[in-house]
Amino acid sequence: MSSRRLTMVAEEIAHLAADFFARESNAQSLITVTHADVSPDLKNVRIYISVLPENLEDSALAFAKRNRTEFREYLKEHSALRFLPTIDFAIDYGEKNRQRIDDLTRL
Repeated sequence: MSSRRLTMVAEEIAHLAADFFARESNAQSLITVTHADVSPDLKNVRIYISVLPENLEDSALAFAKRNRTEFREYLKEHSALRFLPTIDFAIDYGEKNRQRIDDLTRL
C-alpha cells in the first residue's frame, strides 16, 4: 500500500470528521480535528482532536466516542471508501504541547 494513498485516506477521513463535529457537537466546546492516523491495512483509524476550552476535553472525548457509530454512517454516506475502518478518537497531546511551548516562548 502506498504512503500517498494512506495520506489521502487519512486527510479525507479527518476532513469528514471535522464536518461531522461541526454539525453534531454542541455550542459549549469547540472540537477541532487535528489529524488522523490510518493503519497500513486501512482497517483502523485514530482521529486526533483538540478541544477548547480545555476543561471540557473529557466530555468532548466521551461525546466523540459515543458517536462513533453515527460518524461511521456519515463516513459511509460521504466517502468513496469501499471498506470502512474501525474508528477511535483521542486527544491530540502533541498539539497541546506545541501550544504550551508557543506560550512559553512569547514570555
